[in-house]
Amino acid sequence: MRALSALDRLVAELAAHPPVAVHDPGRAQAAVAMLLAPDPDRLLFIRRADRVGDPWSGHLALPGGRRDPVDTDLRATAIRETAEEIGVALVPTMYRATLDDQGPITPVLPPILVRPFLFEVGQLHTFTLSDEVTLVAWVELARLSAPGTYRDSTLSVQGTSRVVQGYHLDEGLLWGMTERIVTPILRRWQTLRGT
Repeated sequence: MRALSALDRLVAELAAHPPVAVHDPGRAQAAVAMLLAPDPDRLLFIRRADRVGDPWSGHLALPGGRRDPVDTDLRATAIRETAEEIGVALVPTMYRATLDDQGPITPVLPPILVRPFLFEVGQLHTFTLSDEVTLVAWVELARLSAPGTYRDSTLSVQGTSRVVQGYHLDEGLLWGMTERIVTPILRRWQTLRGT
């Protein structure tokens, strides 16, 4: 019997942790899918297309979006949005955990609550991108953890210069709400891996 990997232990811990839900009827609901794969441990990101009026235009992100009336729950939202955005059909056996609700921490962004859902998938090679997505990239957790990858950047956000923390990747800067979702998961993976 093989020993459990850091990814196996991380997924088990996250599955055992009841998510913290924020109940705020004044905010729209949305969901994102964290697609993890082993050997090497990696996470899937997308780059959102540049779109006028979209505050997350051009950002690296996780697949996902706002809840639709047809969605039975937010996990269904994450599954539907992943299929629509990148053509990946998630199935119930891939679902592993529900994570804590997140929301923007600045008043210039829309009032929204985002619930992340963790799915463990095998090797995915084929994607069908919607017009909302310009890139799909697997990023190894070891690469996210590499010295110097996570650091400050100065960005212009709606005409205002801001210093933000994020992951500097070849695909772009991973920051904002996605960074806040990914960072605690990555830190726990590093601890379990012993790095």
